[in-house]
Amino acid sequence: MNSTKSRRKVGPASAIENGAESADKLEQMLLSSAICNNEDLGPFIRKAFSSGKPETLHHHLRHFARSKESEIEEVCKAHYQDFIMAVDDLKSLLSDVDSLKSALSDSNSRLQSVAGPLLSSLDAFLEARTVSVNVDLALQSLATSIRLIEVCARSNHHLSNSNLYMALKCLDSIETEFLDKTPSSTLRRMLEKKIPAIRAHIERKVSKEFGDWLVEIRVVCRNLGQLAIGQASSARQREEDLRIKQRQAEEQSRLSLRDCVYALQEEDDEEDNHGDSTNGFDLTPLYRAYHIHQTLGLGDRFKQYYFENRKLQLTSDFQVSSMTPFLESHQTFFAQIAGFFIVEDRVMRTGGGLISKIEVENLWEAAVSKMCSVLEDQFSRMQTANHLLLIKDYVSLLGVTLRRYGYPVDALLDVLSKHRDKYHELLLSDCRKQISEALAADKFEQMLMKKEYEYSMNVLSFQLQTSDIVPAFPYVAPFSSTVPDCCRIVRSFVEDSVSFMSYGGQLDFYDVVKKYLDRLLSEVLDEALLKLITTSVHGVSQAMQMAANMAVMERACDFFFRHAAQLSGISLRMAERGRKQFPLGKARDSAEEMLSGLLKAKVDGFMTLIENVNWMADEPAQNGNEYVNEVIIYLETLVSTAQQILPAQVLKRVLQDVISHISENIVGILCGDSVKKFNINAIIGIDVDIRFLESFADNQAPIFSEGDANQLKKALAESRQLVNLLLSDHPENFMNPVIRARSYNTLDYRKVVTISEKLRDQSDRLFGTFGSRGAKPNPKKKSLDTLIRRLKDVS
Repeated sequence: MNSTKSRRKVGPASAIENGAESADKLEQMLLSSAICNNEDLGPFIRKAFSSGKPETLHHHLRHFARSKESEIEEVCKAHYQDFIMAVDDLKSLLSDVDSLKSALSDSNSRLQSVAGPLLSSLDAFLEARTVSVNVDLALQSLATSIRLIEVCARSNHHLSNSNLYMALKCLDSIETEFLDKTPSSTLRRMLEKKIPAIRAHIERKVSKEFGDWLVEIRVVCRNLGQLAIGQASSARQREEDLRIKQRQAEEQSRLSLRDCVYALQEEDDEEDNHGDSTNGFDLTPLYRAYHIHQTLGLGDRFKQYYFENRKLQLTSDFQVSSMTPFLESHQTFFAQIAGFFIVEDRVMRTGGGLISKIEVENLWEAAVSKMCSVLEDQFSRMQTANHLLLIKDYVSLLGVTLRRYGYPVDALLDVLSKHRDKYHELLLSDCRKQISEALAADKFEQMLMKKEYEYSMNVLSFQLQTSDIVPAFPYVAPFSSTVPDCCRIVRSFVEDSVSFMSYGGQLDFYDVVKKYLDRLLSEVLDEALLKLITTSVHGVSQAMQMAANMAVMERACDFFFRHAAQLSGISLRMAERGRKQFPLGKARDSAEEMLSGLLKAKVDGFMTLIENVNWMADEPAQNGNEYVNEVIIYLETLVSTAQQILPAQVLKRVLQDVISHISENIVGILCGDSVKKFNINAIIGIDVDIRFLESFADNQAPIFSEGDANQLKKALAESRQLVNLLLSDHPENFMNPVIRARSYNTLDYRKVVTISEKLRDQSDRLFGTFGSRGAKPNPKKKSLDTLIRRLKDVS
């Protein structure tokens, strides 16, 4: 080691030699490793030639070869003994093969001698087996042909019996199971020719059946639509009957709570018993045709064919005949369309996709558009309310019928609502004519009813009775025949209005009915009655009858609004809450004014007797003046007659007006030019007259009431206050505002001045003579003179 270390410290030349030697060994090791690993030696060769030292590579290869030669030599030495032994074994094996060859030759000779007969037998067996296989194939072909003939026979049988689907199934079976397996080419060619012909025949036959069904279904649709709409009408009628019974029960409950009768109404399941109206038509030909076409692979084409034909039928159903009035043909028109869509609904639900929901909706939209157009056109031409109502009712029934099948009918109902104003205007015009005819026939006589049914028809049916007790017959009603006649017209108007508004999609239509009812009463009936009163009433009895009629009509108007509320399905409380003033107020006021005017004219005839009053009497008239006795006799006769026909309140208003007129006449006579002067005795006589009139008013308390009797007395307030003022010891109190407001509030100071100036004292009998000289002045006269001066100053 020391020597090695000392060598490394030798000069640079020895270090370089050692480095080169190490690099050469490394390269040799890498080359050997690459050769052993079967790697590519190209890089080593290129490196050697590029560095210009191929000798080094050649040297390394020779060194590797020498190293491998030694290894080969060692291996050969190791296996030499085994090789010798293998050669010996091969020599012994060659001897055994020769002995085996001779044995095999002997065995082959013996085998050939034994197998010869067996081979001849095998050839005979193979020939027999080939014949057997051919026979089996012939039998199988014959069996296939027999089955094919049987299927063909079944197909012919199905065709002859019109079992088209089974015939098609036989054809499909022939094509899929037998056509390719048919051993006879002639039979195969026949089948290939006949099968398409048979299918074409089946298609033509089923198309003809479908065409016949299309013709028949139009008649079926019309009958079906009429049946379905008829069932809807019957159901509506049952609902109406049930509502009528309910209203009758409510009315009975309102009239007498103790006698209420409650009954459970079981609705008749007539529609359920008869079944659905759509069970009356047969879709078998349609579904059969669709199924056959599907089997033929023509399902889509048949769908299109069906849709186009049905669309054409619907288009033809839209045609409205110009030769037949729409009023006569509208039921057939709408029933045809209704039946069409009932059928299409069934086809859509059970046809297996024959027609889609979207297609049915498109057809319905076209139908609705056309029906709306037809209704608009026909409604615009109609000038009779009843015609509009008939068509509207049928269209609403159409809507009810088709809504059951899910079809939207709002557009149709909108058309009906749009024409409600025209309908009501026509209805008002019809009622105006009917009312005019009814009023023209009025004889202003009380109505006589001989039978109970007449009472029920003319009184109870309009709730005109004032008592729940049925009167004895014959019964004389306080009204004339005009009242029930007009009530029937108005009730019919209400029912027609409600009928038009009902089932139109609008649930709360009472306000609309009430609006037109108000118009009928205030514009038509009120004006007709007013015209009758002003043109045809000429006597007290006629005017009294009209006033009595108007009082009864006031109760009738209450019934009209209650009836409208009940038919509209709202509570009576809500109807009463929306009530306004009496719609026949003008006619009522005119009738009462007419009666009061005629009575005033009669009273004026008796008041002319006031001219016989001695205005400068020496003694007051203790029993009243002649005119007042005549007036009271007339008023008492009037009351005894009028109370049989006029309601108490009407009679009170008329009497109050007449008595007020009498009071105004008394004041007017005193204020007028016919009385130049009067004395205190005449005023005392007038006071007695007024007391008689006040006593007459008090005597009416049993007829009216104490309060109403006091109101009759108040009608004499002006004349009473005037007489009280003239008889007062202190007439100057009239100027006191408090006393005047309490005791003389009805007096006009100008009239007081005029009348007071006419009052003469007893001493004034010799007015302008010397007889009054030296007389003691009257304090009352002086006070009255003072009042006159002060009133004149005020004026």
